[in-house]
Amino acid sequence: MNIFEVDKSRTELTRLRNEASSPNFWDSQERARKVMPLLSRLEEVLNRYDSVTARAEDLNEMNELGLEEEDPGFEDEISQGIDRLEKEIRDIETASLMNGEFDGNNAILSIHPGAGGLESQDWAEMLLRMYLRYSERNGFEVDLNDVQAGEGAGIKSATFTVRGPHAYGLLSCEKGVHRLVRISPFDFSNRRHTSFVSLDVIPEADEAVDIDIDPKELRIDTYRSSGAGGQHVNVTDSAVRITHLPTGIVVQCQNERSQTSNKVIAMKILKSKLLELAMREKEEEIKELRGKRKEISWGSQIRSYVFHPYQLVKDHRTAVETGNIEAVMDGEIGRFIEEGLRFRKKQEGSSLLQEIN
Repeated sequence: MNIFEVDKSRTELTRLRNEASSPNFWDSQERARKVMPLLSRLEEVLNRYDSVTARAEDLNEMNELGLEEEDPGFEDEISQGIDRLEKEIRDIETASLMNGEFDGNNAILSIHPGAGGLESQDWAEMLLRMYLRYSERNGFEVDLNDVQAGEGAGIKSATFTVRGPHAYGLLSCEKGVHRLVRISPFDFSNRRHTSFVSLDVIPEADEAVDIDIDPKELRIDTYRSSGAGGQHVNVTDSAVRITHLPTGIVVQCQNERSQTSNKVIAMKILKSKLLELAMREKEEEIKELRGKRKEISWGSQIRSYVFHPYQLVKDHRTAVETGNIEAVMDGEIGRFIEEGLRFRKKQEGSSLLQEIN
């Protein structure tokens, strides 16, 4: 539901509140687990809308008062209020672009360097820091589930969970291949190198998602943790690797302090990956029904980060670019994400038109 459909949202909120207050509501645990998050999101959206509307009215009254009294002292306060209001409206607009079934979920991100040894591994670590800084800037919580250190520099892989409102909806647009062009610090000849790192983003499966996993179809291995985490994790086989035999999906977790905790996290990641697999299979079925059409393929290059011979970060889907590469690497990627959401919405609209025609 689009959050700007205020009347429909209020009607739906009233209906859900009535349903949640009925005596038999919790008789169906599955239904209750689906209703409560939706109820909470609608309340949050409408409260936000009402707050913005009230502040706009206050600013308008303040402006009228200032004009009547010819008092310029109101100008600064009104100007600052308008700036804050514009940012809030942009945030609401961004939220309106996220209507997917799992856009409100937490996100699980996985980073994998491509061919290129130290250079690609270093690039992978740089991207990890970028997303950690973005999460910090936006008030998200981050759990580093598994980080495999590279040999000599960087990382071989990283899996981490970003928790917060619409984390998956926002970060799903970052999925794809990220390209780096720079003078490599690992090349003594000071030559320019191009490196690639792939980022995978999947929604964290919550309790409302029914994914049946047969324990007989799992192979669970334990091994010694290699990352930081205190003496305990470095001297015991606390890290856990789980292989889902029917699909070949492998997940691992080593950053918790106990084997039991690592297993719980690994199972949650596995459940999320199986959910993502089911989503992709459903999308493929829809594509076959629609027929072949041109679109961005899995693993395609979505953005370039050029450090040399000039400085430029450019998104190849939206054409958004900036020369302030330091800010981008410090997590200021909000504009890329916002335009990525608009691009996705436009693509969905085009797909719908093709289906209608």
